[in-house]
Amino acid sequence: MKQILNFAFVSVFFCLNSYAQQGTEVYVTDLNRPNDSLKIGTPINISNNEGYDNQPSFFSNDKILFASTRNNQTDIALYDVRDKTTTWLSNTPNGSEYSPLKIPEKVAISAVRLDEDGLQRLYEYNIKTGESKILIPDLKVGYHVWYTKDIIVCTVLIENRMDLVVYNLKENTHFTAQKNVGRSLHKIPNTELISFIAKRGQNAIVKSLNPNSKEAKDIINLLGDSEDISWMNDGRLINAYESIILSFDPKVDTEWKLAYEINDPDVNGISRLAISPKGKYLSFVSKDSQKSIVNKQVETFNARDVKAFANCFSKNVVVKNYPRDTLYVGREILKEKYQNFYDRTPNIDVKVSSRIHLGKTIIDKEQITIGDRQFHQVAIYEVDGLINSMTFLKDTSIDKNPEVPVQYQLEAYNAKDINAFLSSYAKDVKVYGANGELRTEGIENMRNDYDRFFSTTTDLHCETKNRIVIGNIVIDEEFITIKGDSYTAIGIYEIENNKIAKVTFLH
Repeated sequence: MKQILNFAFVSVFFCLNSYAQQGTEVYVTDLNRPNDSLKIGTPINISNNEGYDNQPSFFSNDKILFASTRNNQTDIALYDVRDKTTTWLSNTPNGSEYSPLKIPEKVAISAVRLDEDGLQRLYEYNIKTGESKILIPDLKVGYHVWYTKDIIVCTVLIENRMDLVVYNLKENTHFTAQKNVGRSLHKIPNTELISFIAKRGQNAIVKSLNPNSKEAKDIINLLGDSEDISWMNDGRLINAYESIILSFDPKVDTEWKLAYEINDPDVNGISRLAISPKGKYLSFVSKDSQKSIVNKQVETFNARDVKAFANCFSKNVVVKNYPRDTLYVGREILKEKYQNFYDRTPNIDVKVSSRIHLGKTIIDKEQITIGDRQFHQVAIYEVDGLINSMTFLKDTSIDKNPEVPVQYQLEAYNAKDINAFLSSYAKDVKVYGANGELRTEGIENMRNDYDRFFSTTTDLHCETKNRIVIGNIVIDEEFITIKGDSYTAIGIYEIENNKIAKVTFLH
């Protein structure tokens, strides 16, 4: 199935600006602070829903609001952490709700509604009756936070930017506090301040604002392009950066500190942080995991749903034969080629027989059945929200077992026997990095590198966690220990004349 077969996952939904995005899920986890550090429990997927699930906030200490897709619209859902149940709080056939928040001193919530006529306004929803009413009729609100029961601080869409606006509902007045801001708005615990993200060129800065005095102050610059922050009860600020949580205490810190890294294969980056009022729980959003995307494309390929299959791939997906033989580029070309393949192939089925998953890389060995014929192939996927590249390795008939030299060099590596180790490699061996860059060429260059490496690394050890064999190629998922540190890597070994002729390390 590759080449002209493969799998896909569609994750299309509409956000505030009505453009297609990848699927997301909402998670919750315990949040603990032993000895002023940060410890997070096992994340639990509370949305578990295909499509858009996003923008969590706490209605109470153990109930979480979030926006979730159902029936081709986005409604407000309420998850009870104790009962593990979900209740729908809105049903708007002619529109969709986003960014739900509890309204102070009311059993009601506010949310941004995007109607089919293109209007985008802030509404209030009565939880008991389900009735809604417009709170701010004259501004196109993107995100908001309640300062008091009468004052809302919100971002307002102005042309191609968002401005920070303070709106007094009681007096029906408003003023612009800052131009060009980001999406993350929060009350700062135990203060009269709110925090927002100011944009200055390529930089994003966390700032505080007193909505009464209008005084604004810089707190700290953000790293990279992350805008997602939240405040802990002790006054510490946390920031989501890929799968890492950073912390910053304005009272004592001068820069961000690494607080916690989430190592869960189902969590593909974190964003949209929310902390419960008593600080017991952390909720966040993650993109659909790499494995769920690849699994979905398997399902849609077998279902012959070419549209859903193609939507698993990024717009500029690169499809190639291993290692760097590009076949074509682009989702539209992929869709056309697979539709042509379906038209001339009445019966086909693909099953994943084994898998290696490391970070954004998934390597599947697939059993393909076309009519009465069966064969295997390997596909390497690079996935970040969608599948960005797909590389095929074909099965070929060979005379000798390709695992023999790979296993022999592994054992010699652990024994730090340089001569035995190099005996498995061809004299003109080439070693490549993940981007195809040539790292080492020739057996003598390998000797120089590894001889010194073996002699200075007392605890060197490598263990094969998983292995895929296709034709003359052996793909190993390796767990390596070097000088007290351990990490996982993927090595692709190409065998020629019973010697390792090429090696590519993906991580």
